[in-house]
Amino acid sequence: MSDLDPHPAEALCEPAPGPGPVAELYPSREVPLGGVRGVFVERVLPQRDLPTVGAWCFLDHFGSPTVTDTGASPDIDPHPHIGLQTVTWPFDGKIRHRDSVGSDVEIEPGQLNLMTSGRGIAHSEYGVAGAHAGHGLQLWIALPGNKTGIEPHFEQHRELPVYRAPGIHAVVLIGTLAGITSPARAYTPIVGADVRMEAGTTTLALERGFEHAVMVIEGEVTVDGTPLTAGPLLYLGTGRDEISLTTSAGAHFALIGGEPFGEELVMWWNFVGRTHEDIVTARNAWESHDLGRFPDIAGHPPEQRIPAPPLPALHLKPRKRRIGSART
Repeated sequence: MSDLDPHPAEALCEPAPGPGPVAELYPSREVPLGGVRGVFVERVLPQRDLPTVGAWCFLDHFGSPTVTDTGASPDIDPHPHIGLQTVTWPFDGKIRHRDSVGSDVEIEPGQLNLMTSGRGIAHSEYGVAGAHAGHGLQLWIALPGNKTGIEPHFEQHRELPVYRAPGIHAVVLIGTLAGITSPARAYTPIVGADVRMEAGTTTLALERGFEHAVMVIEGEVTVDGTPLTAGPLLYLGTGRDEISLTTSAGAHFALIGGEPFGEELVMWWNFVGRTHEDIVTARNAWESHDLGRFPDIAGHPPEQRIPAPPLPALHLKPRKRRIGSART
């Protein structure tokens, strides 16, 4: 998936110390995806005041029942990435993924696509003919500075470990949750999980040094006293050994977290870098059709490549991270 905003705002995500336990609600926003195709997603990360949660720097909910439904398939033509991992997790429908390292796979519900861009990769995603247009999550994980230049690679996981406790079922997409570790390759201490909960009250163990956030996909759940419905992101800060969860009718939600990311990030379009120059160099390589950095994707003619938006006239500026303002 891609950020197809024709005028993307720059964001330099500055590191911040862990804030301790907080409960801040950040609204989702409806974002057009796919340009003239009129496909929309719910985006909850990045936020102006909260650009990252651990190394997680992007979270879209596609096919959400609360956004504009045009019936269109979220087909995304070839586009580039640097400095990040893309995590694709469908709840229904099928998606065909192709990329410049030679991958050509279909992903179904219960399977995880993890693409590591490193110094540069291009990919496309299309709905599969005859299948539902799709519903799921697309997330990005920022690579740490010492891994931004690694060779791009792709992995698909058809079976993932599950944390089970009375009333709760959590698929561990990446990282470790309550002692259960995913086989997906992570480059920072992190957790991402798809959690389904039966009606009732339970607790879920967390890593105290991580910051965490929860986004409800379906239903309602109260998280440590904060009621949460589908849509917004509840940021929980750091310093929690567990969270209490209560739901009257069951709930489905995503949990993300990780060590507070201790590096500055410049995010623009589909690129995650460290400086303005990183972004300019990557954009120029894509626009000049630099096959050394962004090889072509088999089956896609060059004219299908999505052109990069124009860069802003000014040097990319820092975006301050502001947390602990009690947005409950």
